[in-house]
Amino acid sequence: MKQNNVEMKKIWGWALFLFTIVFFSVQMGFLFLHSRYNVEYSDNRIFYMINIFIVICLSIAVLLLVTLTKMWKWFGACIIVIFTIVNIVLLFKSNHQIKNIVRISPDFKHVLSIKENTKTGEAIYYRTYYGILARPKESLPYKTVGAFKVKWLAKDISAVTYKASDHSIHQYIGTYGDRGGRHSYYYVGAELHGQWRSENAEVISNTEGITVVNNGEVEKFDWENIVQFGTLAVVLMKNNQAVWTISLNENFEVHSAASMPPSGEISLYKATMENNEPITLHYVASN
Repeated sequence: MKQNNVEMKKIWGWALFLFTIVFFSVQMGFLFLHSRYNVEYSDNRIFYMINIFIVICLSIAVLLLVTLTKMWKWFGACIIVIFTIVNIVLLFKSNHQIKNIVRISPDFKHVLSIKENTKTGEAIYYRTYYGILARPKESLPYKTVGAFKVKWLAKDISAVTYKASDHSIHQYIGTYGDRGGRHSYYYVGAELHGQWRSENAEVISNTEGITVVNNGEVEKFDWENIVQFGTLAVVLMKNNQAVWTISLNENFEVHSAASMPPSGEISLYKATMENNEPITLHYVASN
């Protein structure tokens, strides 16, 4: 029985030591990619969390594999505590300077990553790779204040609603796919051409722009005030503010032939900081 316990301790010890080597290698690889290609973690706090995990795994592995005197145990414990405290302090300091907005898609395949400088209000959208790594893609066009509201309109479309420093409301749309089979670029506005309707809302897209009818209220947007994000969504602007987002649902199909009517559904999402849900609309007719 005692022999079995000794063997189990060795197995767990070597397993934890292997974890230590793996995660240490991950950190070294990350530092190389960061210095060479400006790669960051999708959430800055991950760096410090991995450091803490490494030292915990290493300390337990040493205790399981090596017989230490009481003095060395106390010395090792002090080093672990100091290292852990330092990384926790750095974690909170980093999070105070850079606010991380990280959201995982409903199917766990995509990660939205935005990092906001809390002093300047500048927010940067990051394109993620393998979920954990990211590179800066572009800055949000307005300095931000307050909280961000994130809503996944589809498994590959995330709508980020926020207020600018002048208290105007804006939306940034993170897109992670397309509806055209990745073979060509297309304009979302052109694919929306026609009439779309739900029980209380209607969207009409024509050569003049897009008209939104919601609960009897009519709003018209010309194409100069319509901003496209990727190939999955457009944001309708008025008075330099976002008013609506229209996105292509997962069952939407882009047809290469212009004569073919759209198939699938779209979503209409109000730009507001209050809790709200997207409205699903079905294609009715061409104009």
